[in-house]
Amino acid sequence: MSKIKVDPNVYIPMPVSLVGSIVDGKPNFMAVGWVTRVNRNPPYLGVGINKAHYTPAGIRENGAFSVNFPSVDLVTETDYCGIVSGKNTNKSDTFELFYGEIKAAPMIKKCPLCLECKLVYIHEMPTNDLFIGEIVAAHTEERYLTNGQIDIRKMNLMILTMRDNNYWSIGEHAGDAWKIGNRLKQEKHS
Repeated sequence: MSKIKVDPNVYIPMPVSLVGSIVDGKPNFMAVGWVTRVNRNPPYLGVGINKAHYTPAGIRENGAFSVNFPSVDLVTETDYCGIVSGKNTNKSDTFELFYGEIKAAPMIKKCPLCLECKLVYIHEMPTNDLFIGEIVAAHTEERYLTNGQIDIRKMNLMILTMRDNNYWSIGEHAGDAWKIGNRLKQEKHS
């Protein structure tokens, strides 16, 4: 099968998250798909947000933000936070909130995983800014753990695909990372 050339502005599947900050003195959340770990130790998280959005002002002002990973059960509320602006709408009453160590990083109780981040760097780009934060605390519930570790199946998280603009639940287990390739490694290196 031969490869064909497509538009280079492709979008890969992205985790769905709700980024929280305090903006103009009130909690605000926006739906964000451009989220990734960018450093192991200390644990840094990168969040790409368009410059035109309301939330970045709070992140810049307070030097903090939260990243909340909603379950599929929160797809309606999550989408709502992506289609209305905090400039015109108080979205904080959409969720029951809690705070951890950073009072400028509001978090959502119903999200299976919530991360508090201290802003360490902003990389400015043409349309978006990449906010890099150190994860200072992570919050979940016992029901989302297996053997003391976060279990993605129990959290029932979502991914986003763009161009078609759809939310998806995460699929089946495909293999054990850093293990499944060992057979091929042995074959090629023996």
